[in-house]
Amino acid sequence: MERDLVLADGTIFHGEAIGANVRTLGELVFNTGMSGYQETLTDQSYNGQIIVFTYPLIGNAGINRDDYETIQPTVKGVVVRETANVTGNWRAEMTLSEYLQEVGVPGITGVDTRALTKKLRTVGTMKAMLVDHATEESVNEIKHTVLPTNQVLTSATKTPFPVPGTGRKVVVVDFGFKQSILRELTKRQCNVIVVPPKTTASEIKHLDPDGVLLSNGPGNPKDVGYALPMIQAVQGKIPLFGICLGHQLFALANGADTFKMKFGHRGFNHPVREIATGRIDFTSQNHGYAVDPASINRDQLMITHEEINDHTVEGLRHREYPAFSVQFHPDANPGPHDADHLFDDFMDMMSTFKQQGKGVTAHA
Repeated sequence: MERDLVLADGTIFHGEAIGANVRTLGELVFNTGMSGYQETLTDQSYNGQIIVFTYPLIGNAGINRDDYETIQPTVKGVVVRETANVTGNWRAEMTLSEYLQEVGVPGITGVDTRALTKKLRTVGTMKAMLVDHATEESVNEIKHTVLPTNQVLTSATKTPFPVPGTGRKVVVVDFGFKQSILRELTKRQCNVIVVPPKTTASEIKHLDPDGVLLSNGPGNPKDVGYALPMIQAVQGKIPLFGICLGHQLFALANGADTFKMKFGHRGFNHPVREIATGRIDFTSQNHGYAVDPASINRDQLMITHEEINDHTVEGLRHREYPAFSVQFHPDANPGPHDADHLFDDFMDMMSTFKQQGKGVTAHA
């Protein structure tokens, strides 16, 4: 069956339908990863977005039960150059198209994703629609549709839940977290409690955690302003670690500003330099917003990492409190594991803070 991808500027790409037989509208973005399409599709950071995969063949390993980052994806659609109809992995339980159909996500195959990606790099991300047959009304509908701004609330848990362990007690504030974050914490025997995004500082303190992790998540960090008072009240009292959206919220809570990037960072090959040591880590990233370096109060926050290609702020550390954040995904599933040592740094920070006595400011 034929299917069309319609862009907000009127450009139309023709292809064949895969996945669910539904119309969809969302923000069109591209991902440069060469693997890990299942983890990407189930990453809540893609809430409301149509993903263009730049790697030419997608689906050859099928879909399995082990690689989900969440059970119910919130991605709006999938665009690929070629879809594998035969899987070549012993863990595969279904094909990509069968999975998309099962979870109600439409896709399109046979698209010149190289040309499409070059367009998005030139003009930036834009709204787009997947339809059976493009019409002039399709373009008008795209132009007049206002995309939702409540992605975090539709991605995150509504009620707290525990992930039992025998070690440090860590509260994960869920803004749309990836399961791989929990895997890294449980690998270190942490006793984890996941809480909703609107959890207050007093509720978190009542849980008496050794540390607080601000998770990744979708959308504009300025739409999550309700979390800033919690961060401001927690930092200095409990060791804090922010990842991706959590990094941006940590920056906003300390007076910095964020901005929307032209086409964002979405892939698993982004080189990041640790400024103090010169160490280069290749990282997994998925974000369309970044922290404005000119807005950072350097007496309060220190820039710890930068992206080599465009010098995006990739890491921050508070100069007084035991609190730090990174823009990339140190859990890196999928992607390289160069930066997973940051979870060990978080463990060390919690131990140091506890040894020095709670309520006493400490440098990590």
